[in-house]
Amino acid sequence: MEDDLFRPLMTREEALLLSREYNYGNDLELERAGDAIRNGDYARRHFDAIFKWKTRNRGKSRPQKNSDAEIAEALRIVVAVKSPRLAISTLCGLVGVAIPVASAIMTSIKPSEYTIIDFRALEALDQDADQVWSLAYYERYLSFCRALAAEWGMSLRDLDKALWMWSKKNGDVEVVP
Repeated sequence: MEDDLFRPLMTREEALLLSREYNYGNDLELERAGDAIRNGDYARRHFDAIFKWKTRNRGKSRPQKNSDAEIAEALRIVVAVKSPRLAISTLCGLVGVAIPVASAIMTSIKPSEYTIIDFRALEALDQDADQVWSLAYYERYLSFCRALAAEWGMSLRDLDKALWMWSKKNGDVEVVP
């Protein structure tokens, strides 16, 4: 791996096991919402389902400040664009959406191209999860995760599940090299 910023705190074998143990919640809702959006249904309910899944319904009043038309327009744009920078920045233009939620929306729509960034994933990659994440940082993270998933022979979504589970099981544990 060329990027020296991120360092997985698990082996490929551990990642494969952890991805199977993943138990965050009802991913079916996330997948259904992403499928609907990808297939041209830009209804607010799909955006809301992803937001609720990612945030566990924290801050639910913030996205309500966006009109249905604003949400539909943003979703229409992100389905069509190829650039992660453009997709994430478009979603971050909506009230209540920061990079972690935008990454969850894109992961639900295009799971083979995007992955979720959050404190759990970063912790499993030996990163300080308290930093402010820029678009450039997300692009670097996404590039690293794509390469790691390919190297380990797993999907981006399975890698994301493994990172999340590693943090859930080992969070705040100091790892000795």
